[in-house]
Amino acid sequence: MDRKTQLTILAAAAAVALLAAVPVIGSRALVQDLFGVLTLLVLALNWNMLAGFSGLVSVGQQAFVGIGAYVMFACVILLGMDPLAGVLVGGLAAMALAVPMAAFAFRLNGAYFAIGTWVAADIVRLVTSQWQALGGGTGTSLPKGTTKEMIFVQPVKDLLGGSSAAAADAVTYWVALALAVAMLGISYGFLRSRMGLALQAVRDNVEAARSVGIDPLRLKAMVFLLTAFGTGLAGALIFIQITRVTPEAAFSVIDWTAFVIFVTVIGGIGTLPGPILGVAVFYALERLLADYGTAYLILLGLIGMGAMLFARRGLWGWIADRTGFDPLPLSHRPPAPPSFTDLSDPVTQRS
Repeated sequence: MDRKTQLTILAAAAAVALLAAVPVIGSRALVQDLFGVLTLLVLALNWNMLAGFSGLVSVGQQAFVGIGAYVMFACVILLGMDPLAGVLVGGLAAMALAVPMAAFAFRLNGAYFAIGTWVAADIVRLVTSQWQALGGGTGTSLPKGTTKEMIFVQPVKDLLGGSSAAAADAVTYWVALALAVAMLGISYGFLRSRMGLALQAVRDNVEAARSVGIDPLRLKAMVFLLTAFGTGLAGALIFIQITRVTPEAAFSVIDWTAFVIFVTVIGGIGTLPGPILGVAVFYALERLLADYGTAYLILLGLIGMGAMLFARRGLWGWIADRTGFDPLPLSHRPPAPPSFTDLSDPVTQRS
């Protein structure tokens, strides 16, 4: 392990430790803000895996956010489960939804695939709005006090002091942090593997990848299902903190897909540090310009257009090109050329 890698690992560990300490040293408002940042990062990492590394530009990720949230609410309200256990079930439900959605969307290519996923997500929203046990079109709320009785809330309250609500925020924050770190680590490990290299080959040239024995459909389907699982987990976790779910909020294309695409594109699509940088920029702009109403959204659009025109690889690509620094390299070294110095080779001996 070289010195650059060691320093990168130490810096990452220090950053994670600092983030983990926020509920102890920071305010509750900061915890809630960073919870939103971390969950947005999880959504962006999942979408980046689809669009940036698989070539699947989905505009229907809100389907997995919404179904994850609704199934979590169903687990709590109808089955009496702990909300955090409901988060896991919500992720599994999102993965199950991805199976028929992929069977439909994978018959389409390019812009048709994007539109197809959007249409499929809207169908899921319309169907979910008929779920009368969870309020139908008007939605429903978690029972009063549910989040304060989650697993780990009482020990955290005893540790930190303060209210049960603050302890519940700390628990969901730490789960979001763990999910973001796990997603980043799993993505890096996968993309550095032979299967990850094959996935990127499929993205660049499907026919060339197929000619060397790669099954593009199998790889893309696997990634589609796994990113649906991660997106569903994030969606369920987000709505634990919100404590109320409606079809419009859970399946919002702006909140759960448009902003995610913006974050990934300006940060650097097809790179792992890109979504991290994009989320940081998005959060800073949101804090600075949220009081300006529609001007805030207009500025976000202008920044996105500028990035696509003048920094095709996003802000991180622009930085990496000028500094040569890449803390999460995904490149692979070519195999070493064959050696012709073996003295046991009859050809070498004759020469």
